[in-house]
Amino acid sequence: MAKTATFGVMHVITAFSVTYAMTGSITIAGVVTFVEPVVNTVMHYFFDKYWDHPRAQAARQAIARVVQQITPHRTRQQEGPEAGRAVGA
Repeated sequence: MAKTATFGVMHVITAFSVTYAMTGSITIAGVVTFVEPVVNTVMHYFFDKYWDHPRAQAARQAIARVVQQITPHRTRQQEGPEAGRAVGA
């Protein structure tokens, strides 16, 4: 939970800093910093709702097939002992 909270704080600071750097306005930077998460949350709701739609599932499967065709096939032995390990783990 601490990592998530820290990321949230970092996101707010980044949003404010970038918007302020682009506009030079504390007011605009403040509004964008607090409006963006609300818009993002609403968009995520619809994204989540559509994710399970049959057309979305078919699109994900089609993309996975294309990716499998264009990426080299390697076994775990070829990848080495670090294969599958999360970054920073």
